[in-house]
Amino acid sequence: RNLHSKNHRMATMQSQGEDYPVPTVGSFDPPPRLLCGPGPCNAHPRVHAAMSLPQIGHLDPYFLELMDQIKALLRYTWQTKNDFTVPVSGTGSAAMEACVCNMVEPGDKILIGINGYFGHRLVDMAKRYGAEVVTIKKPWGEVFSLAEITAAMEEHKPRILALVHAETSTGACQPFVGIGDLCKKHDAILIADCVTSISGVPLYIDKWGIDAAYAGTQKALACPPGISPLTFSPRAMTKLMARKTTVANWYLDMKLVASYLVGSGGAAPRSYHHTAPISMCYALRVALELVKEEGLENRWARHRRVAEDFWQKAEAMGLEMLVAHEHRLPTLTTIKVPAGIDSKKVVTYILEKYQVEIGNGLGDLQGKAWRIGLMGYNSRNDVAVTVLSCLKDALAQQGWDGRTGNGCVLSGKSKL
Repeated sequence: RNLHSKNHRMATMQSQGEDYPVPTVGSFDPPPRLLCGPGPCNAHPRVHAAMSLPQIGHLDPYFLELMDQIKALLRYTWQTKNDFTVPVSGTGSAAMEACVCNMVEPGDKILIGINGYFGHRLVDMAKRYGAEVVTIKKPWGEVFSLAEITAAMEEHKPRILALVHAETSTGACQPFVGIGDLCKKHDAILIADCVTSISGVPLYIDKWGIDAAYAGTQKALACPPGISPLTFSPRAMTKLMARKTTVANWYLDMKLVASYLVGSGGAAPRSYHHTAPISMCYALRVALELVKEEGLENRWARHRRVAEDFWQKAEAMGLEMLVAHEHRLPTLTTIKVPAGIDSKKVVTYILEKYQVEIGNGLGDLQGKAWRIGLMGYNSRNDVAVTVLSCLKDALAQQGWDGRTGNGCVLSGKSKL
């Protein structure tokens, strides 16, 4: 009997041949694109180089030291002292869901500002976790005033307020001054979507009273997607630790992740939660080092300077920006599609002829706007001029000139 059992175990480990043929696939040769859409942008060469370094284990003492370095650099980049400031293993949408699933308990009322695509995504996520969702809305490309938000808070008295700081679908930047104080007055948690703003525009987590914020790496941080910054204030951590229900997402349960990435100040050993993406952590570490080297204020100023020049030249071509100047994101510009122009053909033409990617409109702006990102490593004047030159050619193919549709006329000062 023992021999039969042993032979059976051996048989299960023996090859029985291949049931399916080897697939026929083409060669792996990604094209060299200049990525100037809504993200990802091109990663910095030093970030790419970091990803080729030898991996270590996710429980290696050096990796835990690396995590502490990343957290310190993230605090600088966020402008926060929040102890719970971590990289989430996943893209920006994972950090977004981490914010929602950890802050929301079934029955919590959440007020969500919708002025673009990602407000709708917040609504979808919050409903999935049992929230009572109420919304305030503005036309895409506009922002909420403090008075509008105050009125909504007074009316609905939510437990949580969620706003998009940098709306990737519209290129609008939501002012946050005064909103944190308003939330404290109403004992509400303030969530901010900072995916397209982190390191590209002024962002002050502590000064603005933001309790929970998430971001992406593939935009102004000039790092590939796959890991995402997240920060919780002491108020947010208090709400998390006082939950009456278990976080409904095991992978994104920040109570569990905290025991791995934060520990207990030496009082207890860190516990295993999941295998972190080692090479992505290397990439983020170097991306944040580049932020530190440049300095936040210099980095913000660079993005603003390049964007202002881009806007001026685009307007000189006869193009119209979607968002009012005072609320326009330097990291991402939405340009209105001129009447009679096929927006998809423009995007396809530029990609195929010049290997340059720009984005079509999303949601309500589909076919009505292009989204052009000048972020991180691509926030440079040479890149901006390249994009405008490609756009000028693509528009000319459809007979557009910025005035009546017959050619292209630029002032001598603004010629590309």
